[in-house]
Amino acid sequence: MRRSTKYQDWLLEKLKDHDEADVHLNDALEESLKGDEESQQLFLIALRNVAEAQGGIGALAKKAYVGRESLYKTLSGTGNPKWHILVSLGVAMGLNLRLS
Repeated sequence: MRRSTKYQDWLLEKLKDHDEADVHLNDALEESLKGDEESQQLFLIALRNVAEAQGGIGALAKKAYVGRESLYKTLSGTGNPKWHILVSLGVAMGLNLRLS
């Protein structure tokens, strides 16, 4: 098994914990505020990882009242989510995101 697969498994297991998911996403959100494209994509990757860890993107799409395919596209490497979608996802996952 590749190392990255083991890391991804470890990360997803860790992100099942709600508090760990909050910390992970807030760290990624803070990093994304640097403004460069790479740091902005980091938040989407973190959000996708938390969604996968906490039941999957399909389940999150139902909770957030967003189309599953649309959510996959939104959280892809080329996604460009609108603010209301991010807020809906945060609410659906019960997250406490904060801008600092």
